[in-house]
Amino acid sequence: MPIHKRAEIGLTYIHGIGRSRSLSILVRAQIDPNKYVKDLTEHEVTQIRQILEEEGRVEGDLRKEVGLNIRRLIEIGSYRGMRHRRNLPVRGQRTHTNARTRKGPRKGTIANKKKAAAKT
Repeated sequence: MPIHKRAEIGLTYIHGIGRSRSLSILVRAQIDPNKYVKDLTEHEVTQIRQILEEEGRVEGDLRKEVGLNIRRLIEIGSYRGMRHRRNLPVRGQRTHTNARTRKGPRKGTIANKKKAAAKT
């Protein structure tokens, strides 16, 4: 966790913890959300760690679970699994335009063929 940020924000740097979950953790641990990470005592840090262990599923365990869920969808051949396999948007977004983040840079094969033919 970054030491120069508030505890509420610092907890969000852990994979699987967002703003609402970090706030609920701090309320359960009875820690002021506006307190900076560098000002937390050892007792407060152990309280946060204990609450995280009780709730479970953060960092490596969560990543592994998500990966297994995606692999299961691919194996059963569901529509979502096929979208994951083809590296296309999974949640119904349009792909005729946009979706460049998921699809990657444009291939532009026709434009490249024209350039190659002009050079020779």
